[in-house]
Order: sequence, then structure tokens, then C-alpha cells
Amino acid sequence: MIIASPRDYREAARRRLPRFLFDYIDGGANEEQTLRANTRDLTEVTLRQRVLRDVSNVNPSTRLFGEDLALPVILGPVGLSGMYARRGEAQAARAADLAGVPFCLSTVSVCPLAEVSAASHRAIWFQLYMLKDRAFMRALLAQAKDAGAKVLVFTVDMPVPGARYRDRHSGMSGPNAAARRFGQAMIHPRWAWDVGVMGRPHTLGNVASILGPSSGLEDFMGWLGANFDPSVRWQDLDWIREHWDGALIIKGILDPEDARAAADLGADGIVVSNHGGRQLDGVSSTASVLPGIAEAVGDRLTVLADSGVRSGLDVIRMLALGAKAVLLGRAWAFALAAGGQVGVSQMLNSMRSEIGVAMSLTGVKRIDEIDATTLARVGSAEASHRIAHAVGPTGL
Repeated sequence: MIIASPRDYREAARRRLPRFLFDYIDGGANEEQTLRANTRDLTEVTLRQRVLRDVSNVNPSTRLFGEDLALPVILGPVGLSGMYARRGEAQAARAADLAGVPFCLSTVSVCPLAEVSAASHRAIWFQLYMLKDRAFMRALLAQAKDAGAKVLVFTVDMPVPGARYRDRHSGMSGPNAAARRFGQAMIHPRWAWDVGVMGRPHTLGNVASILGPSSGLEDFMGWLGANFDPSVRWQDLDWIREHWDGALIIKGILDPEDARAAADLGADGIVVSNHGGRQLDGVSSTASVLPGIAEAVGDRLTVLADSGVRSGLDVIRMLALGAKAVLLGRAWAFALAAGGQVGVSQMLNSMRSEIGVAMSLTGVKRIDEIDATTLARVGSAEASHRIAHAVGPTGL
């Protein structure tokens, strides 16, 4: 098939992957209302086109946490990425390195920290959940430091896994899951050879030391439910600060009060996120709450965002709504599944082109010039009410 935009990688991934893996990337919680709202509300954000502004030297680079980025994007943490392509996290990290953007490794990756760090000349970011076993968390933080990570993304919106109906239907979980996954792999022979055979070991690389031989895909969903700590409170994040001296980003913020709590804690940044619609269905889209959160704490810490971003144009929309940079999730996971490192590189190149075009046609030369004044209006009356209320009249 012809890949003309970052969105096209979704269809390419659907054709290549067994259903259980495609649905795991593509799906959301419950009826997937929030999953749909993330993309819908973002595409309804309308930009303000400006002309005759001398955009001959547009520069999409930025700087975050002492690090220069060629684009205002980060490859965000996506679990099990090593199952989408052979040693997938390492391939994606190389693509990010070549593009001049950070790669954030998930706790529940297939490739371990050391392997992914060795694949990139750039320091990787590391994502961590609050686990019941604090000694194991200390060991993970030590491994991240040894791997050269300087930024920790601490995910707080997953004290328990969300209810994901698609995973039970597809075979990621539920009755006879292993047999269903095997059958699906057999009708995708290219994936079965490239990943199923040549991509071994299929373990959760960062937690293999604690799970031992029971660290494969068959134990993934059970491990999540058994090891995440639902008793976590804001006070527990002091423990993270005691054991991590690098930049600390709190991921999973949807409410201004929680954003203020993160700032009070001394976090260096937050990610405004609903986990891509994968946790609590029916909550607000990221686009609808981002302006209010940025207004509440944007002068105290760095506001990042994710959920619903599928193109370079979406990146500009998120920046106009108040983010300083954007974490990509499904966008790079689909590209990885479709074409490995090459696919991720091509997707990032498309993002770069679209960001450049959007900056040129909105009359901005630098990323720090993108703000609420870059917005014109939003499409539907419902979205207009949500986002205009958050942004206020200045940029609409």
C-alpha cells in the first residue's frame, strides 16, 4: 500500500500484525468513547492561517530538560513494542536517535534497558509505574541510571489496568488466549518469522529478573494486575524523588488540581494524558483539558501532552493548546509494526514535513511562538464549548 501520511501506518500495521497485537495497540477502555474523543476533539481545533510573514527560515527545534530536540516530539512509552517488530524498542530508539528526538522506554518493554540504551547514541528516557515491590523499583531506577537515562516519566493513571474489551475478544487476554494467539500468528507468516521466531526472547525484559521464566507474553496481563500498587498516593512520590535525581515527569494528569499537586511535589514536568483512552472510558479528551491545565501550572513546570496525536498538524494543535512538546504513542507503534526502524524514520520525516508546513502557514518561525494566538476556532459547537471555555477568548 502507499503510505502518504502518518495515519496510513495504522492500516499497514493492521495488515501485518496478528489481531491480538493490532487490537492491543489500537484499542481503548470499555466502549472506547474517550479513545474516539481524543482524535475527534483534536481534529476540531482550527488553526489561524496567516500570510506574508516571511517564513523562509522555519525552525521546528526546541529544548526540554537541558536537551536539544530537532522536533517538539518524543516517542512515548508503549508496552510490548518488541512484539510489533523484531526487537522493536531497539529499532525505534535508533530511529528516534537519527531524527534527533528522545525515545522513552516502557517498564513493560520486550527489550531491556541495556539493549535499548546501546542502540542509541542519545540518552533514552525511562517510564516507570508505582509497583508494590519497592526494592524492585529501586533496582529498576538504578538500571535506568546505569543506562544513561536522565529523564524519568512516572505514570500515575494506572493504579489498576483499565477494562479493555477488545483484548478479551482478540486473545490478548481471556479464555484460550494462548491458543487463539497461536492461530492468528499462523495466518501472518511474515510476522511469525520476523518476530515470533527471530525476535526472541519474548520476555518482559525489564522485569524478567523478578519474574524469572514466567516473564513472557502469557503472563503480561496477569502481571499488570498483580504488581501495580492501587494504594499509591501523592505522598508516595516523595519516595521517587529520594531515589531519582534526574528530571521527573508525572504522566497521566487530567485535572488542574492534580497538576498543581505535581508542581507542589517539585516535578519538572507533567504529561496531560488519559493514557490514550485506555484506562477510564468517558473521561475528558486531552485536547479539551490541556488549555486549563497549562494555564494553571505552565509557569511552574513543563507541560507535555499525548493522546490522539496522529500527525504533525496534531502536534501543532497540541502546542497551540498549551503543550511545550508532544509524546507520540500509537503513531510510532503503527509505523514500527509496518516497517520497523525504517517505518518509524519515515513517519518522523512525515511529521517533520507537516510541522514545517503548519508553522509556515500559521506564520510562525519558532516553536516558542506557537500559543493560543495560533488558534482560530474549533469546529463543532460541542468541541467549541469545551475548548473555548478552557482557552478563553484570547486565541479564538
